[in-house]
Amino acid sequence: MHSQDAPILPANSHQGVATTITWLENGHDCEDVWRSERGAPAPKRVVLADDTLSADRAYRLACAGTGMLWRGDFQNARLLLQALARRCDAPKKIRRVSKSHPETNHTAQENFHLHRQAQSQRARTLSMILIQVNPDRQISLRRAPDWRAAMNEAWGPAGTTGCVTSLRELLGLVGAHEWHEKGMEISALGSSPHNRIHPSYGVFSPLRGEYIQLVADAPLPSTDLAFDIGVGTGVLSAVLAKRGVKRVIGTDLDDRALSCAKENIKRLGLQGKVELSKANLFPEGTASLIVCNPPWLPARASAPIERAIYDENSAMLKGFLAGLAAHLVPQGEGWLILSDLAEHLGLRTRAELQEWISAGGLKVIGKLDTKAEHKKVQDESDPLHAARAAEVTSLWRLGLA
Repeated sequence: MHSQDAPILPANSHQGVATTITWLENGHDCEDVWRSERGAPAPKRVVLADDTLSADRAYRLACAGTGMLWRGDFQNARLLLQALARRCDAPKKIRRVSKSHPETNHTAQENFHLHRQAQSQRARTLSMILIQVNPDRQISLRRAPDWRAAMNEAWGPAGTTGCVTSLRELLGLVGAHEWHEKGMEISALGSSPHNRIHPSYGVFSPLRGEYIQLVADAPLPSTDLAFDIGVGTGVLSAVLAKRGVKRVIGTDLDDRALSCAKENIKRLGLQGKVELSKANLFPEGTASLIVCNPPWLPARASAPIERAIYDENSAMLKGFLAGLAAHLVPQGEGWLILSDLAEHLGLRTRAELQEWISAGGLKVIGKLDTKAEHKKVQDESDPLHAARAAEVTSLWRLGLA
């Protein structure tokens, strides 16, 4: 999802959680800064761990919320994390259902909340393997990689203090760094090898190409001026500029997103066509085209990093629809890119969406639909498979009523 300004990290929490974490080592009380970009609290209990720790013992400690500060071989810590993941993902034994205790049939909404609860517990469990990072961003463990470039990209320049963070988060920021270096091919931008989008850490990656293609295919009401609400990586602004829109203004509240979009627009040579502005939804003035791809699921994010996916109480969606009319020229269009997954999960109804459109003084001019193409559509083991298989992503063309 091109998200609300599409971050995958909180707009005002780029430094993560900065509290302290304590442990006993060599008979001394030790302390360091706790760092979590997910906003996870520091484990209340921390023990030292090394290569002698078995996966079963580590899993029991992790499930109990005990952090394991790693003092062994770094690559063994990665193997242990993989072993914990296998235990988390192992099929649970199913209690035999008797006639007197029939199996509970959950609604789609209940399945969604149960799935999120399980995913949250999984994340907490896997975050219990801890790594200490030196002030210079080196890791003083045998066979530890040099991840300074990834840390500096995600955290900014090194300071005078080190920190303790979870190995899982470190792997996440390294993966993001690799995506940023490699970039992502976006077919709607053309076939040139230079037409790639490079997502930064903390900014939602445009992995789902079907919604980008909708923006590439929809008939333009005008090529004079467009607003891209929630610019994220800048991918939709770039698509509009490539289609001939003379001027695009992309807005975002997230500094990481604005920086990422600026870099991508420069790479694509579109600086003369795309401007970036820090704003809550709309910039000043009116436009003939206003595009928005808000987070698609109206639920509370359990961690700041989930705010690109979850829009609690549909706040951004409602804000866009409520303010759109005031920023459209008389014959202009607002393009709302939205999946109906929330409807299949029982989190929002089509009637509610249509009511918000009408309440904003808007009418539906047309709608382009496309089926979801991501891998989970085919994964029948996914607890939300039925909803995902039925998912349709739409570009709603909205005009003044």
